[in-house]
Amino acid sequence: MSERAVAQRPELKRVMGPGLLLLFVVGDILGTGVYALTGKVAGEVGGAVWLPFLCAFVVAMLTATSYLELVTKYPKAGGAAVYTHKAFGIHFLTFLLTFAVMCSGLTSASSASKAFAANFFSAAHIDPDRGALLMITALAFMTLIALVNLRGVGESVKANVVLTCVELSGLLIVIGIGAWALLGGDGDTSRLTDFHVPEGESPFGAVTAATALAFFAMVGFEDSVNMAEETKDPVRIFPRMMLIGLSITGVIYVLVAISAVALVSPDELNKGATPLLKVVQAGAPGFPLEVFAWITMFAVANSALINMLMASRLLYGMSHEQVLPGPLGRVLRKRRTPYVAILFTTLLAFALIGYADLAALGGTTAFLLLCVFAVVNVAVLVLRRDRVEHKHFHAPTALPVAGVVLCVYLASPLSGRDSADYKIAGWLMVVGVGLWALTWLLNKYVFKRHAEFDPSHLDPQGPVN
Repeated sequence: MSERAVAQRPELKRVMGPGLLLLFVVGDILGTGVYALTGKVAGEVGGAVWLPFLCAFVVAMLTATSYLELVTKYPKAGGAAVYTHKAFGIHFLTFLLTFAVMCSGLTSASSASKAFAANFFSAAHIDPDRGALLMITALAFMTLIALVNLRGVGESVKANVVLTCVELSGLLIVIGIGAWALLGGDGDTSRLTDFHVPEGESPFGAVTAATALAFFAMVGFEDSVNMAEETKDPVRIFPRMMLIGLSITGVIYVLVAISAVALVSPDELNKGATPLLKVVQAGAPGFPLEVFAWITMFAVANSALINMLMASRLLYGMSHEQVLPGPLGRVLRKRRTPYVAILFTTLLAFALIGYADLAALGGTTAFLLLCVFAVVNVAVLVLRRDRVEHKHFHAPTALPVAGVVLCVYLASPLSGRDSADYKIAGWLMVVGVGLWALTWLLNKYVFKRHAEFDPSHLDPQGPVN
């Protein structure tokens, strides 16, 4: 982007102080992962389900320090795509990373749709084992999300505060019920050290496979860097608020996992898509399950909406930069919403809902973002040669190096990752590369012009309102 264009670009209103930024970080991390996948993680590792969540927290914290150095160094930057472009200057790599972020949003939203359907059946006392009904409900919910998206919903900071409080209340209920039951002599704490190790696999292999899935619950912190231009003094407050927010969610997740496995056996947790409902039922039989089911539905619905907003706006942005076909940039005349991008991402989400199960969608989301995080951890080291005048957060070199190693390991087959994750991610990237190639051909041979990709226009990790 030229200096003149930068100067002419309107600035965003800086409204977020430390408290609102903290709530944004916490609210963005909380959601579908812990509500829906606690049982699947227990199925991988057994009673020590808290350990994969702790390991995922450590990996997320290492990568967070890289994001903090970059967002305080470039407080007007727009996330992983911009950092990658600054570090390597390879347009195709920037495109692949940006499209991977978009796909992670689609897989996350699709998993949220499945979790929404399962919790809706529990709240309505409908047999959740009816696969066809689950599918129809998940598809109908995704259609509703698309309609809301087309109408043009602005996710304001105040709304995020309300949503965060609702999401947090459900997890605090689980922790409270678990503590009450354990203090009353109920539950089985001996399960906390039991490992479910499949034949021929070591405890280390079981933990890493579970961590690769549990990482899905920790993602979301990276979205906050897109709020840099709307944050008061981001260089000063970002490091403290992001690290505190990550720590809060890490503690909550470990306590939820301990409560869950102490009250419900790992095998039972792994059955169905509503593990935390089983925990509430076991620890507090008199608690109205419908209330908790609606809280869960609210939490995963918010996750789905945010991710679909992000995915559609990202396609719109890439089309505007002539990196994807022009029609994806079309908007409704009155609503000013990118209707072609919304329809395209919704159709992809439909395919994911019909093709993959909940664990595969969560695993694919984690895989895609682990790849993105590995690149960001390398980018922060490469950009050390780029000096800026103002002071900024500086991550000790050992942290991004460790982040690269752990992210690559957890994304690789060595971690025990399900092959379905690679298959789903591979097909999604084939679609992306196909769109990129189509645009390149159109620009070169039809429009006789080359597109210069400037990712500073894009918002690659968060919804554009």
